[in-house]
Amino acid sequence: MAEQRVLVISYSYSHQTRNLLEKFVAGMESEHVEITWLKLVPVEKLHFPIGTIPSTVWMMLQTFFRKRTPIKAIDPVVFQKWDLIILAGPTWSYNPSGPVLSLLDRDGKKIFTDQNVLPFISCRGYWRMHFWGLRSLLKKCGAKLVVSPIVFSHPTPEPWRTIGVFLKLAGKTPEAGTSWFRKVYPKYGHSRQQGETALLLGRKFGRDFISGRELADFQFETPIVTSAE
Repeated sequence: MAEQRVLVISYSYSHQTRNLLEKFVAGMESEHVEITWLKLVPVEKLHFPIGTIPSTVWMMLQTFFRKRTPIKAIDPVVFQKWDLIILAGPTWSYNPSGPVLSLLDRDGKKIFTDQNVLPFISCRGYWRMHFWGLRSLLKKCGAKLVVSPIVFSHPTPEPWRTIGVFLKLAGKTPEAGTSWFRKVYPKYGHSRQQGETALLLGRKFGRDFISGRELADFQFETPIVTSAE
C-alpha cells in the first residue's frame, strides 16, 4: 500500500505546540505516514515571554479580536493535493493564533480548497471557540472536511493555570522557587505524560489512517493529565 501523504502546518509561540506535535509526527512516521512539515514564521519575531503586565494585557486584548500576525512567504510545495493537512497551533484568547489567521487570509484558498483538515490545538483549556472559528474559516477557504480536533489542554487545574500563564507571559516565573503558588502551579504548559500520549496517539492514528479508515469517523480522546510533574 502506498504511503499516505500528510502536510503539517504549524505555529508554536512558546514551543508547547511544537513539543507535542514532534511526538505526534514521530508516531505517524513510525507507521510509514509520509510527512511534509511547514512551520510558520512571523515577519517580525514574537518574543516569549512578552515581559510586562501592561503589554501582556494589551496582547491578550488584541488577540481576543483576532489580530493578524504577518508571516513570511511559504514554500510553494504546500500548494499540492494531500491525503490530509494537519493545522496546528495554540489558542490565543479563545481564537487561533495570529500567524495561523494570517495564513488563512493570504494563502487559505490555495492550500485548503478541497482538502481534508485535522486541527491540532494546544491550549490553556478553552478551545471550543478556537475550533468553531477555525472550522468556519477553513470552510470559507473551501476545505472538504474538517476533522474532529486533537486537543491538549494544560494539565494544571483552574484558576491556577490561567493565572500562571498570564504571569509567565508577563515575564514572571510562577513555577520556580518555594512560594505557595508553586504548589498549585508546578509547571508551565504541557506535561511529559502528555508528550507520551501524543506519541501513542500519533502511532494509533498512523495505523488507522494507513488502513483506510474514514477521516469523518475519527473522534480523538486526549484526556487532561492531572499531574503536571
